[in-house]
Amino acid sequence: MPSTVAMVMAGGKGSRLGPLSCHRAKPSVPFGGRYRIIDFVLSNFVNSGYRQIYVLTQYMASSLIKHLNRTWYLGGLDQFIEVVPAQMRRGDHWYRGTADAVFQNINLVRDARAQHVAVFGGDHIYKFDIAAMEAAHRANDADLTVAAFPVPREQAHQFGVIQIDAAGRIIGFQEKPDDPAPIPGRPDHCLVSMGNYFFKAPLLLDELRADGVSSESSHDFGRDIIPRLVAKGARVYTYDFSANTVRGDPPGAEPYWRDVGTLDSYFMANMELRSPLPNLNLYNRRWRIRTSQRDYPPARFVRSGSAGTPADVVDSLVCEGSIVESAVLREVLMGYDGFIHADSVVEWSVLLSGCSIGHGAKVRGVLMDKNSSIAPGAVIGHDRAADAARFPFITSDGIVVLPKGTHVPAEGPLQFAYDMAELLENDPATKDAMAVLKGRYAVSDYSRHSYRSAGPRYRKDSPGGAFFGHQGEDPHTLTAHMGKGPS
Repeated sequence: MPSTVAMVMAGGKGSRLGPLSCHRAKPSVPFGGRYRIIDFVLSNFVNSGYRQIYVLTQYMASSLIKHLNRTWYLGGLDQFIEVVPAQMRRGDHWYRGTADAVFQNINLVRDARAQHVAVFGGDHIYKFDIAAMEAAHRANDADLTVAAFPVPREQAHQFGVIQIDAAGRIIGFQEKPDDPAPIPGRPDHCLVSMGNYFFKAPLLLDELRADGVSSESSHDFGRDIIPRLVAKGARVYTYDFSANTVRGDPPGAEPYWRDVGTLDSYFMANMELRSPLPNLNLYNRRWRIRTSQRDYPPARFVRSGSAGTPADVVDSLVCEGSIVESAVLREVLMGYDGFIHADSVVEWSVLLSGCSIGHGAKVRGVLMDKNSSIAPGAVIGHDRAADAARFPFITSDGIVVLPKGTHVPAEGPLQFAYDMAELLENDPATKDAMAVLKGRYAVSDYSRHSYRSAGPRYRKDSPGGAFFGHQGEDPHTLTAHMGKGPS
C-alpha cells in the first residue's frame, strides 16, 4: 500500500498483567508457546501487503526492540519495519496518550507524504485482513474508520463503545463507560472499538496539532480525537470486523480477536490454542504468524529408563526443544526449551519457555512465566487455601501466576530471581501482593538470574550426557543450559 503508512502503538505497560509485564512491555509478552503478542499485528500488516510500518515503543522496550530487530526485517526499496523509541520531540515529557504518541512522531507521517495513515494497537491477539478495512475506508470516503466488534455487555466497560446509524456511520462514542449503550436489538451486546484506525492523513495531522496544544485534552484517540470528530460531523465510520476474512481460512470461519489485557483473559486465550478445533488457526499456511526462528531440536516424549511409563499427553501443545519424560500432560500449553520430569502430572496450565517441573510434582491451573521451575514433589493448584498462603499472584479464576525465573520448592518459601524481586516489590501493579507475603519468600543470590533457562540440562558425569538432571541438583553437576532468551 504505497500511499499508506502504518503506525503500531507498542508502548503500553499492560498493568493488569502485573507479574508478566513489570519487566517488559505488554506487546513483548510471550504468547502461544513461541510467539510474542506484537507478532500478530505485524503478521497481519505484512500478510495484507503493507511494507512501511513504524513501531512506537516506550515502556520497558528493551526485550521488544531486541525481538523486533532480530526477527522483523523487511529489506528493499521503501520497505521497512522501523522501531521508533519515545524521543520527547514535543516537549519534556513522554507520551501522554495514544494520540500524543502519534503527534510526537508527526514528522514520520509528514515525511512519508502518505494519503492515509493506519494506527493500530500492538497488544491484541487476532488475524485481520487490514487491506479490506482500508478498501472500506476509501469506499466510504471516510475521514476516519474505526474497526469494531460486538462483545458481551458485561465486558464493554473495558473498551470504547460505539453507536452507529444504518449506514455504519458513528453517531455516538463512549470511552470505557460505566453504563455502556447496547446494540439496538441486541441488549446483551455492545459494539466496541478494537483500537485500530484508518485516517485521512491531512485530517489526522490537523487534529493532532489542535489536540497537542489543548490543555483540556487527555491526548487519547478514544477519549478525545474520535468524540471530537463525531461531534464536528466528520465522516467517521466503523469497519465491521465480524465480516473480515483472511486468505486460506475455511469458508464460514469466524474472525478471531482477543483482548488479553488481564491475566485470566491472557491465560484463556493461550488455552484456546490447544483445543481440538482452535478458533485461532495457526496452521493456515497462507496467513502465517511470523516470529523468531530458534535452533532447537524437535520436542521429545520419552520413557524414564527402560521401566518408565510412556508420556501421556492429551489436548496439549508442546513447542520445540521441550522434553516430556514419563509424565502426564492434560490440557497444557508448553513453550520451547522446557522439561517435564518423570511421574509428574500437569493439568490446565500454561508454561512459557525454559520452564521445568520436577519429578513427581502435581500441578494444576498454573501460569509459569519464562525460566520458572517447580521442584520435585511440589503440589500446586490442589488446595486453594494452601496456595493463597504461599503465592502472591492468584487470579480471580484461581490461576497461580509464577513471575519469570521463580523457583517453587516442595516446601518452604518461594524463591524469586534476584533481578525480578526488586521489580515485583516496587512496581505499582505488584508491590501490594508482594507486601502481603513479605518475609514468607526468598530472593536468590546473584548466581541465578531470571534469564537462565530451567529447561533441559545434562549431567557432565553421565556417559554420553544421556541422563537429564533434575531442577535443584548441585549446579556444578550440570552443564550450561541449552539457551537463553530475552525477557
